[in-house]
Amino acid sequence: MVTLDRLANVLGGYGVRLRLGSVPRSTPLRSVVIHGAEQDPAETGDVLLGIGARSVSEVVGWAVTARAVVALVRGGPENGHDELELEGVAVMVIDPAVAWSEVAAVVYGLVLEGRETEAGRGPTDLFALADNLADAVGGAVTIEDHQSRVLAYSKPQQHLDPARVETILDRQMPEWLRAVFDAHGVFVHLASSDEPIFVPAQAERRVTGRMVVAVRVGRQLLGSVWVSCPAPLHGTRRRALTDGARTVALHLLRSRASADLERQVESELVIRLLEGAADAPTVASKLGLAQEGLRVLALRARIAGEQHAALLLIFERATTGFGWSRSSRSALVGDTIYTVLPADQASTARRWISERQAALPARITVLAGVSGVARATELALARAEADECLALHEARSAGAAPPAYDESWDEILLQRLRTAGLSGRAPSRGPISELRRHDRTNATQYVATLRAWLHAQGDPAEAGAQLGVHENTIRNRLRKMAEVTDLGLDDPGKRLAMMIELAAATDSA
Repeated sequence: MVTLDRLANVLGGYGVRLRLGSVPRSTPLRSVVIHGAEQDPAETGDVLLGIGARSVSEVVGWAVTARAVVALVRGGPENGHDELELEGVAVMVIDPAVAWSEVAAVVYGLVLEGRETEAGRGPTDLFALADNLADAVGGAVTIEDHQSRVLAYSKPQQHLDPARVETILDRQMPEWLRAVFDAHGVFVHLASSDEPIFVPAQAERRVTGRMVVAVRVGRQLLGSVWVSCPAPLHGTRRRALTDGARTVALHLLRSRASADLERQVESELVIRLLEGAADAPTVASKLGLAQEGLRVLALRARIAGEQHAALLLIFERATTGFGWSRSSRSALVGDTIYTVLPADQASTARRWISERQAALPARITVLAGVSGVARATELALARAEADECLALHEARSAGAAPPAYDESWDEILLQRLRTAGLSGRAPSRGPISELRRHDRTNATQYVATLRAWLHAQGDPAEAGAQLGVHENTIRNRLRKMAEVTDLGLDDPGKRLAMMIELAAATDSA
């Protein structure tokens, strides 16, 4: 169910502002009516689009007649100073640069979609549709998308089989069952025909008969409807199946359009936060995010040879469900998905990542980085932290947990220093460089010895243990190293500088 607060937050990204009215922001909105200037409203609705209204007072009058609690009006100069107040009507003023068609698409998408989800059964209540269709065809129904993932299913009926139960529990058709149907040419048929096809029972696999029909809009295959039945459907039952497939197509199309609209608005606002918007607190409020306790997650995904496909799949998973049904907010920028997530603990962020990954095919590799905890005004900095953690994850061995900045800041600092060294900013002369040249020329181990001695904080015995030599060997090497170059080991500043240079070195010498 969509409320006035949700509508105002989403439309705010389009330059629409809540200007007048005392209606509670928690007021539910279930219907939309369009009214023009030439006629009275022919119907009533919660949200009135005041196309053609010349003033706020005029659109408020239309709203009262239409029994609307929200009225939208174009905010031109002619009504910019209209100060009319009226109980029971909230007025939303549209920026003159925004087209009515764009605003209408947003309003219809949010309000009508919200109305359909009141039952709490999904974006278009496909479960209720599956139940009705099952009654009409006399068999258990499953609705799947074009990748054989389960979208909805009917209540248990006759002709159940273990294969259907497994499909529902796994939320997608198992590979072995897909192979059975593929052998019967089902998927080739669905790709090219709108006519139902029957697959006989497979007794050896404990699979009852299936009648399946494509769900299509134009030439685009959106999914399929499956009916468990012992024999092909004929007559009214077959017509009910084909008619039901068309109804499912309309539901999926509306759901997709509404979801895409939601993603677009969400992405634009998330990007503003990540770019350090001056009004970050307001933007975070529009997204339904808290002002603190946030983390930025940077994710990349890949399948062998199909980076973009994998990225789109995980973005779809990250943004599945409307904003009010999930805590995260995401945007796709280039080849990276950025998600802002309320998470005081890094483990919360890692759990979110693992849940998204679990819903993807096993062949997809997901890499991620997690920023430290940040306020809404600090998300641009958090984005940079997440990027560095993502780069660190890419450099780690396969299967490693995504690094979080507050746990891996030391590794990231050293990585920054290594990057600076590779760009020519590391010293080309000095004690470390001279020792390294001596090692290459004379096959000595002076750099490794100095590193161990510094790590041991000047303890020859501990340094020797690290290198597997006697402590006197360490002392002897230090004396000879002093003949090669002026180490200045008595100077704390020089010791610190050498430790940093050695830690940032890209070799292991």
